[in-house]
Amino acid sequence: MAQPSIRRPAPVAPWQDPAAQPFLRIQNVTKTYGKVYACDDVSLDIYQGELFALLGGSGSGKSTLLRILAGLVKPDRGTVMIDGVDISNLPPYERPVNMMFQSYALFPHMTVEQNIAFGLKQDRLSAAEVRDRVAQMLELVRMPDLGKRKPDQLSGGQRQRVALARALAKQPKLLLLDEPLGALDRKLREHTQFELVNIQERVGTTFVMVTHDQEEAMTMASRLAVMNFGRIEQVSTPAGMYEYPASRFVAEFIGATNIFEGRIASQDEGEGTVRVYCDALGSEILARHADPIPVGTPVAVSVRPEKIDVHETRPEADNVAMGRVAEIAYLGDVSIYQVKTPAGAVIRVQETHIVRSSEPHYDWDDTLYLSWEAGSAVVLPT
Repeated sequence: MAQPSIRRPAPVAPWQDPAAQPFLRIQNVTKTYGKVYACDDVSLDIYQGELFALLGGSGSGKSTLLRILAGLVKPDRGTVMIDGVDISNLPPYERPVNMMFQSYALFPHMTVEQNIAFGLKQDRLSAAEVRDRVAQMLELVRMPDLGKRKPDQLSGGQRQRVALARALAKQPKLLLLDEPLGALDRKLREHTQFELVNIQERVGTTFVMVTHDQEEAMTMASRLAVMNFGRIEQVSTPAGMYEYPASRFVAEFIGATNIFEGRIASQDEGEGTVRVYCDALGSEILARHADPIPVGTPVAVSVRPEKIDVHETRPEADNVAMGRVAEIAYLGDVSIYQVKTPAGAVIRVQETHIVRSSEPHYDWDDTLYLSWEAGSAVVLPT
């Protein structure tokens, strides 16, 4: 299940302000390898101070796009602008960009201080400037007393913070993060998500992060883009992406959902609703949908498992389905039920445990009634 975002809401979101100018503008960027499009006419605007996530599965194009921003890959066409300056043809070392790799790439023979200072010395800063900048970075990542240690004397989370300090030490306008928490175990990763967001908010640097972990992206990002086969499927806030997916792919990729295929049976434009006949349910689904759709149009309806209520007797509701419990998964905080209807549809239901118990509430083969509101059903193109 997708986690709620831990970003602190800004008074006015810049992407909602018509007068706001993008800090990073990607326009019509295309990159092919043979006949395969790694990036297919990608355009994207990212604003100053955002922690923006590029999310997608393997081969979706997210890492290629990140490497194009870094200057490590040259696009076949398209432009990249940072703070109003076209950097498309600049080599990596001339871009106001730094990159933090998944492996962290720390020098094992150097101390923490020396790792952080490495890029600063290459830029020929004075010894005093390097010393002050390193001290600032160690304070920023809360490691002021660990500067003399070497990477093999640090935990995974500490190495991650050293890599971040080294990347931020050169004060880049844009910081790129390639699977920044991928090398950490689950518990440490969840803790480090909060630390990374807090550091980003303190320094105010624009971050662009690549990840395949939807929970990580949903938790950390101010906005995210879901990529698929080199194209951007949708750009939105975490809540907007989860609650209002623009395509079936996004609905299924972000969190768990039930997809019911059907066709438009009727529409009430005054009420802002449609009825979708679903063969697998053997009935119609009532859904909120304001845009006109011709009767007979094939569509898919997405309903999240947590939006479905479970009853032992038939309720009065917008949508009701009946079935038997086919599978049960007890996950501690929630139980997952797979309920099979007489017409053959399998509906995933999630029940939160609000009372202490060692067993799921329902058992295999129990007959259950499932209900959900029209507003919980999202109509999607097929």
